[in-house]
Amino acid sequence: MSSTQVPMSSGSSGNAKLPVSSGSEGDPQYVVIDERKKRRMISNRESARRSRMRKQQHLDELLNQVAQLQQDNSGILQRINATAEVYVNVESENSILRAQMTELSDRLQSLNSVLHIIEEVSGFSMDIPEIPDPLLKPWQLPCPSLPITASSSMFQF
Repeated sequence: MSSTQVPMSSGSSGNAKLPVSSGSEGDPQYVVIDERKKRRMISNRESARRSRMRKQQHLDELLNQVAQLQQDNSGILQRINATAEVYVNVESENSILRAQMTELSDRLQSLNSVLHIIEEVSGFSMDIPEIPDPLLKPWQLPCPSLPITASSSMFQF
């Protein structure tokens, strides 16, 4: 039985040669090895295809996640801008109210000083309450508060 060297199929290491018998049936040992190589090659190709598919699926998931995060970021930025705008409006209103409060406090002090002068000139005793400075003592209310009373009859259902 004479044998010759034949190149292996593509996808293998390249330079290796398989001995093939020159007979009509071929040697069964070489046929089994050739079948195993073909199955392994097919299996490797399928595994590589699955790996590429997984990699592509992972890439698609990451791209979707990027798009979702960009959308979330855009929404957060819009809320920040809206909140900043509200803050600016409230701050400007507070500035106006502070200026009005200062003006009204000055007027009240002027009126109280007039009352003190009238009290001194007329000799009549007047009850002039001390005005708390709300900027120095913000925890004190400018007007005295009255207690709220409740009874159990108010809570009947």
